[in-house]
Amino acid sequence: MAASNINRVIITGNLTSDPELRALPSGSSLCKLRVACNTRRKDGASGEWVDKPNYFDVTVWGAQGENCAKYLAKGRGVAVDGRLEWREWETPEGNKRQAVDIIADSVQFLSSPRDEGGSGQGGFTPSADVPTDTSDFAAAPTGSPASAPSEDDIPF
Repeated sequence: MAASNINRVIITGNLTSDPELRALPSGSSLCKLRVACNTRRKDGASGEWVDKPNYFDVTVWGAQGENCAKYLAKGRGVAVDGRLEWREWETPEGNKRQAVDIIADSVQFLSSPRDEGGSGQGGFTPSADVPTDTSDFAAAPTGSPASAPSEDDIPF
């Protein structure tokens, strides 16, 4: 029985720069994103919890990449689901370089520009896609204590 390999990564974070869209000679679109994700760690010297940022390069292909370039901007929150890809190259000076990129299968926008316009924080603010219907949660009518149920009306 052959072992199966899994190459899957899911991250949420904020864009550190505006998306970069390119068209390849083949006609395919390629969008590059840079996403920052914080990791919370305890500082050994002070004992305080601090956020350490991790930066990831993300590649988004095709129409999804075009949508990223059109609707995303620096600071926007995203969730990326994809796979890791290791690459290496040689610089013009002859030095070997390596990097691990995320090839996105899907990118979800976690906020909209209007959500971040007044906050000034530029971070992810949870919000629902579906409007909330609160009509089922109307306040109960208040009555006089005389209308309270008697002990005989309580079923237990």
